[in-house]
Amino acid sequence: MSATQPALPAHVPLATEPLGIMGSLKAARSNLLSILPELAVRQPMVSGRTGIRWHMVMEPGAIRRILLEEVDNYPKSNATKNILRPAIGDSLFIAEDAHWRWQRRTAAPVFSHRNVMALAPIMSAAAQRSADRLGATGDHAVDLLEEMVRTTFDVISDVTFSGEGTFDSAAVHRAIDGYIAAAGKVSILDMLGMPDWLPRPSRFRSGPVVKQMRHVADEAIEARMQRGQGDIPDLLDLLLAGEDPETKRRMNTSELRDNLLTFIVAGHETTALTLAWALYLCAFDQDVQERARREIDEVVTGEMVTGEDAQNLPFLRCIVDEALRLYPPAGIISRTAQKTDMLCARDVHPGDTVMIPIYALHRHKQLWEEPDAFRPDRFADRKAIDRYAYLPFGDGPRICIGASFAIQEAVIILATLLRRFRFNLVPGRPPSPVMILTLRPDTGVWLTLDPV
Repeated sequence: MSATQPALPAHVPLATEPLGIMGSLKAARSNLLSILPELAVRQPMVSGRTGIRWHMVMEPGAIRRILLEEVDNYPKSNATKNILRPAIGDSLFIAEDAHWRWQRRTAAPVFSHRNVMALAPIMSAAAQRSADRLGATGDHAVDLLEEMVRTTFDVISDVTFSGEGTFDSAAVHRAIDGYIAAAGKVSILDMLGMPDWLPRPSRFRSGPVVKQMRHVADEAIEARMQRGQGDIPDLLDLLLAGEDPETKRRMNTSELRDNLLTFIVAGHETTALTLAWALYLCAFDQDVQERARREIDEVVTGEMVTGEDAQNLPFLRCIVDEALRLYPPAGIISRTAQKTDMLCARDVHPGDTVMIPIYALHRHKQLWEEPDAFRPDRFADRKAIDRYAYLPFGDGPRICIGASFAIQEAVIILATLLRRFRFNLVPGRPPSPVMILTLRPDTGVWLTLDPV
């Protein structure tokens, strides 16, 4: 490494040789990213067969076709549904066609700009509690992933079940972790394209924690129905009041529960990962960290970072965006083709699995300059970035409904922590990106911190 070539932040070496069925299964069960071929960051599309025909698509025009122009031809893949449906039912994340559309119309107002801004004080308060906990750790190295998981779960618990004394957030948190550990690994039956009715062992292992998770959520929903709405409506209040403007349909208890669990599972895990990776990157590049702190000092004047402050911290937002580029929580998304199509001049057959490897797309050598480098300024001019080259929240009609919520939360928490502490790497303890359901640092993000 030359004096002018800085070290790159943590990344995954991609496969340079074909893995075969058993090799792919072994790799997928330990780290899904390791099944990605190195060609995925050089070519527009890579195809193959491991029991079922599959295609990896990295060309923005073809991705636009999958996610927007021919979205009905590319529903969520069978493997995705098999893993997630036991926990979150036919909620927004899983549902298709008319059942998805009415739920989306009902839930969309919940995440309006006004409602997201109204929930900012909860995010600010959770960020302050996190900073206070970190301030009490002394000079010991701290796993920032663990702390960010706790902080974002505090947020999602408070904005979902505020004031609901019957809601056991710790039980739900344990159940989520247990479910991911039990059900998150790919089955060889899925890789071979076996029918859904054949039992997957992971479903039996995850059954008890799913039952617990659903029971706790059902109890909280029933209690809220009895108690009524509080002074400031939270997510549960807003969903209870929600109505599809076209059909006038409202969610019943099971539909409310499935969507709430979707928001809880997705809402805290993905933001926690974004924050942990962002703090690692700030520790990796101290110049970026200091520049971010200067921006915070210029903008934030009160005791806490507010929702209004978050809208006026563009460089902080660039750091969050770059963390999402380098370490997208959903590192791979997959679809199952319903009819014959053509992508990148290649035939796609009904039943083929079509993957968009977001991790590879975000590091593609034809789409990004120095793709493995940490450069937040690449997001200073968003118009210069192809819309379908950067997909941390997906796109098209199924773009993540909570994207604005997640970004606001991440900026508020990141600004709060950088305002209080300088973060430093721990020698010999670099994080390693590993993806099972989400892209996690395998042993956490260990940093030291100094008050500023």
